[in-house]
Amino acid sequence: MNKLKELKARIENEVAFRRAGCDSLAKDEAGMGTIEVVLIIVVLISLVIVFKKNINGVLTKVFSVINQGVESAATYE
Repeated sequence: MNKLKELKARIENEVAFRRAGCDSLAKDEAGMGTIEVVLIIVVLISLVIVFKKNINGVLTKVFSVINQGVESAATYE
């Protein structure tokens, strides 16, 4: 019997929600893109801060390999 009362209350709330015109407001997604982009940027910045030493190590190795390649190409004739 409680489930029936819950279902009835839920249906009444849904009807009141739609009558108040809030249905279109709830489905409006304007501005969601901005929030999502800001959250992604925050996560990326946090990851960079956490893994700063690892990223620096990888970049150092990559650029040393590139420099070695350029030096060997410059001296190769």
